Amino acid sequence: MKNEVTIRPVVNESGLPIQPLYTADDVDASGGLAMLGRPGEYPFTRGIHPLMYRKQPFTMRQYTGFGNAADTNRRFKYLIANGQTGLNVAFDLATQCGLDSDDARAAGEVGRVGMAVDTLRDFEIAFDGIDLDRITVSLTVNGSAAILIAMYLAMAAKRGFDLKTLRGTAQNDILKEFVGRGTWIYPVRPSIALVGDTIEYCAEHAPKYSPVSVCGYHIRESGATPTQEMAWAFCIARAYADEVVRRGVPIDDFADRLSYNFNIYGNLFEQVAKFRAGRGLWAKIVREQYDAKKPSSMWLRMIAGGGGSGLTAEQPELNIVRGAYYALVGALSGAQTMALCCYDEAYTIPSEYAQRISLRTMQLLVEEIGLADTVDPLGGSYYVETLTNRMRDEMQRIVAETDAAGGIVELIEQGVIQARVSAQAYRLRRAIESGEFPKVGVNRYRTEGESERDVEMHPYDEAAAAAQVAALQRVRAERDAAAVARALARIEADARGARNLMPAIVDAVQAYASVGEITERLVGVFGRYVEPVRFDEPDLAELARARAEVVA
Repeated sequence: MKNEVTIRPVVNESGLPIQPLYTADDVDASGGLAMLGRPGEYPFTRGIHPLMYRKQPFTMRQYTGFGNAADTNRRFKYLIANGQTGLNVAFDLATQCGLDSDDARAAGEVGRVGMAVDTLRDFEIAFDGIDLDRITVSLTVNGSAAILIAMYLAMAAKRGFDLKTLRGTAQNDILKEFVGRGTWIYPVRPSIALVGDTIEYCAEHAPKYSPVSVCGYHIRESGATPTQEMAWAFCIARAYADEVVRRGVPIDDFADRLSYNFNIYGNLFEQVAKFRAGRGLWAKIVREQYDAKKPSSMWLRMIAGGGGSGLTAEQPELNIVRGAYYALVGALSGAQTMALCCYDEAYTIPSEYAQRISLRTMQLLVEEIGLADTVDPLGGSYYVETLTNRMRDEMQRIVAETDAAGGIVELIEQGVIQARVSAQAYRLRRAIESGEFPKVGVNRYRTEGESERDVEMHPYDEAAAAAQVAALQRVRAERDAAAVARALARIEADARGARNLMPAIVDAVQAYASVGEITERLVGVFGRYVEPVRFDEPDLAELARARAEVVA
């Protein structure tokens, strides 16, 4: 017919087709409002607190850290003076990998992409003059997380803060490192046990502190879809919970201290529905699979990070606009904390100017735009509720498929998840290059021939790196060498005896043992992780079928 209109099909990144119009019938067909509920009540789809931002706005963090502890301390104080309400600490690659600054393997990386930390002395300098009762601190570290958590707790206790009330977070999600970033140290199983040690220790000694933030963020950055990001993060969280429950710690003693770090970039409505769906699914998992009784055990406590992979080196000023929408997603999604990327992060460590723009973006949402005025403002939307239900179903399917294929730990050990996300990332990159996947400023509305905006680059400072090495050597010369030797020997003995390592690590950092010294003792017991090499793209459904046939 001449009057027929052909519309472009739309499929979101999670693989769900999007209709041009939604009605109440679509909501009913997707499962209705059975999982909606009220804010602050199970299943928490609309938010984990009854009043959400009307009672307290989301915590505002900036990913910050560079050079040495003194430089980082100055930047912390600048951000706090400008209204930031939480700190998100970046560590250099050497620290993340458990290397001291004077290790030959750390050459060229000391202080490059974050703060260099060798001993407790660095933490004492970095947090000097900062009220840890008023400002919560997130430590963005994984392979060496147990050591840095110990340093943070030791520093706080030394300054007189009560560990029973101390709040903060450590990323400490080693399983996603095997999937995504690669700052692993030890093999998979002892790495999980070490995460369990931190959870068990903090449940007793620092019950308000969150010793692990399960990081779907980097799984997404590595190539996962939004639904895979959430589903595999839940699988990883269960692996840690299983480890701690196996030790006899009740789920209600630690579940409300588990937190999440999720990514934001891409379609606004898909991202909002992702978080609403994820809250309901996580609450269901904790209640039904672990028999949790406390409502707070079922909370999906999350930091929403505004998406590194969404930023572009081309036309970097557009990243300011992207960041504003990422912040909008986080606010509409009901995140407890927001960590918004700066427009220059595609190039460099953010400048003060860039960080101030990012911070002001979050403040605008609360102070001017009205995002703190009401709870779950998109609740009741035919589109959002339908998409929320469908994405929850898809997350459940991925979790079940992952379990049937052997479980997240086994699949990571075999390199299966890594191979899947790598293949997906490659296809997305090709789609961007071909123009199939639109990216404004990259494959749409390019500015060939027009000079790009200048971006202030953060240069690598060789002198600062040398000063960090000298500072480490001074600490070694001043500390009680015998006390350090005893502490390191205890760490090794406890590792061989499969005891909780945190008490020994805390003793070691209090004696000013270094990150590298502690790491090497653990490597001597656990060994180092060797990444499996795969050239296929495993299908989880096929793996599940093959596994079922073997069992049968």
